[in-house]
Formats: sequence, structure tokens, C-alpha cells
Amino acid sequence: MTPPAPGEPTGSAEPTPVAAPPPNTLANAVAVDAKPADPEDSIPTEKTGTLMERVQDWRKKNELLETGAFFFVGFVYDVLTLSRIDDTFTLVQQFLYLGVLASLLVLEQRYPEGAEPPKALAKVWKWREDAIHFFYGSLLSSYTLFFFKSASGLTAFLFLVAMFGLMVANELPNFRQIGPVVRVALFSTCTGMYFAYLLPILIGRANFWVFLLAQVLAGGCVFGVMKLLRRWNILDQLQVLRQIALPGFSMLAALLFLYLVRVLPPVPLAVQFSGIYHAVEKQGSAYALSYQPKWWKFWHKGDQDFSARPGDKAYYFFSIFAPKGFATYKVNVRYYYDHPQKGWTNVSTVPLTINNKGIERGYRTFAYTSNPKPGDWRAVVETEDGHEISRLSFSVEEDTSTEARQFEVFMHDPDKKPEVVAEKK
Repeated sequence: MTPPAPGEPTGSAEPTPVAAPPPNTLANAVAVDAKPADPEDSIPTEKTGTLMERVQDWRKKNELLETGAFFFVGFVYDVLTLSRIDDTFTLVQQFLYLGVLASLLVLEQRYPEGAEPPKALAKVWKWREDAIHFFYGSLLSSYTLFFFKSASGLTAFLFLVAMFGLMVANELPNFRQIGPVVRVALFSTCTGMYFAYLLPILIGRANFWVFLLAQVLAGGCVFGVMKLLRRWNILDQLQVLRQIALPGFSMLAALLFLYLVRVLPPVPLAVQFSGIYHAVEKQGSAYALSYQPKWWKFWHKGDQDFSARPGDKAYYFFSIFAPKGFATYKVNVRYYYDHPQKGWTNVSTVPLTINNKGIERGYRTFAYTSNPKPGDWRAVVETEDGHEISRLSFSVEEDTSTEARQFEVFMHDPDKKPEVVAEKK
């Protein structure tokens, strides 16, 4: 090895360049096409849930919507299937519904959220909320429909809104934290209303004492729930008083108060048909009802716009339904006139004795007032103790014409569909 010339750096000899290997076309192609890995590709893809899992997820996100849906389904179900108020099957069905709701009320306290449910109910336990909403919707719709028949539509509508409000409140976290207060209030209300029309059907009478007995029986059901919860040591004495006794008995006391102030109607009595007429004539089993039709109110089959001449009588014709057990009872028909200075004034009261036969279309009868003054009027049907069953508003205007009047005749027959069959002067 030759020593380095003076001035040249000493060190290792520079390696001889090595020729690059021949290009591999396939490898280069792969290298060129390769891209940097996306960080998100390292995150495992979430597994698509089963149909049941997706349904449960939807239910958790839409609890209030689900509550309203099942309440509405229960309401529609009763609208389509509800029969007479004294139908045995209906009464038994509602009794079973109340029994199921009472059982769920107790079981939910014994097996709270997160606890393992009883083995016999393990497969259906997750659907208990939907069952509760459906049963309450069905029961409350029945009571609301019976209210519509026994009172003004506004009272029934407010009742339905109040009950639906309780059901929605039951789903709110603030209410759930204080225990089963709302559910006990709902159960107590439903039980009180059920006995409120079951007892009159069985006894054949509707008055304060029958209604009071109904609330006592409903209170016994609430007391039974209290005893079960205490016997199983689910709630202590203070919890039972606050969460069961207070809401349960308070709702029954509220129902009794509403009955005393005559807000609640005397179910099961119900006026099924009513109208104001110029004349009422009995023809065999049918009644011929004469009225002056108004072309702009073609849907009216009565004289709710009454044109009065001297000597006219304003007849209030109605058919009233009562269960078969109501053999004979009395009602009062009161005529009220909106006096310009005194306001609504009771002009006349007509007592009527109803010989009920339990017929589907109701017992038909009528009352009248003579020479009604021009203005606004009401005809009200009440029980002997003053509970309103039905009312019909009508107006009276003076008829100064001397020409012959044209009347249509509306035939009301219990064995046939009521219809307009003739016209007379």
C-alpha cells in the first residue's frame, strides 16, 4: 500500500461505488402506489347491532314519543272496541287491567332498575313500560269516552289532558327520583273512576253515597298495595306514607271534592240524543219532531235557532241511557235564560220520572217552556241532587211574519235509524 502524498488526509480509503441492482418493476410499482396509513384505519369498526338492540336504542332516545304512542294506541283501541258501559266483558277486562297495573307497581318496587327481574318475567320484563302505557291509555280512554257521554266535551277533554300530563310527568327524571308517586296517583285515579261507575251499575242508583262507597273501595286497593310493600320490606314506613299513601289517597279525595262541587258527571247516566223543536208528537213507537231548518246550518236536525211567535212552545226532546239495573229514577229539566240585567236565570224546572228499560238508544222523553223570550237559552238535564247530565244551548229570535211556516219532521224511532221523512205547514 503506497503511503499518502504530503498534504493529503490520512484515513480509510473511500469504498468503491457498488452498482445499483437492476430495478424490480413490480416492487417499484407497489412502492409508488403505497400511501401513508390513515390513523382512523387503526380504529376498529363498530359492529352493527341486532334488530332488537337497535329497537332498544331507539326507545332510550325517544321515551316521551314512545309514551305518547302507546297511550294513543290504547285510546284508539278503546274507541274502536268499547261497548256499552254496563257490558260485562268490558267491566271484567278493565278489572284485569287494574290488577296487572297493581302487580307491576309492586314488582317495580321489588325489582328496581338494574336488579335482576323474576325468572318467570325475564323475557318480557323489558316491555313492562310499554305495557303500563298501553293499559293506562286503554283505561283512561274508556273513562274519557264515558265522560263525553255523561257531561260536556270540555270536561272530558280536560280530564284526558290532565291524565296524559301525569303520564308524561312519570317519565321525567325529577319525578322518578322521588319514587312511584305519579304511578300511584294514576293507579288511584283509575281505580276510583272504575268503582265510580261499577257500583251504580250493580246497585242501580247514582248518588253521593254510592260515589263515596266507590272511593272507599278504591282506597282499600291503595291500602293493599301499601301492605304488600311493607310486608316484603321493600319500602320503610316513611317511604310508604310519602310515596304511596299521600298521592293515592290525595287523588281519591280530589275525585270526591270534584263530585261534591258537581264537576264530575253522574256516570253511567248519559243523554244520547237531544234537540229543540216546535212540536213533539208520539206516533206509535216513534216520535215526530217538527222544526224549521236553516239552510246555512244544514247539519242541524232541530230548532237550535228558534223562531218564536206568540203561543209557541220550545220543546226539549232527549233520550237518556241508563244501565238495566236503573228501573226507575228521576231527573229535572231546567230552562235557563240569559237575562240582560240578571245574567243566567232559571226560568222553569220540569221534573220527569224515567222508566228505564235498558234499551240501546235510551229512554225518550221531553219537556217544554212556553212563550220563550228572544235571547240566549239553555236546556239542562240534571239528577235529583243537581248533577248535570247534559246541556243544550239555543237562541230565540222573534218571528214577526204572518205567513204559513214550513216545518220538517224528524222521525225518532228506537227500532230504526232516525231520519227526516216529511214536511208540513
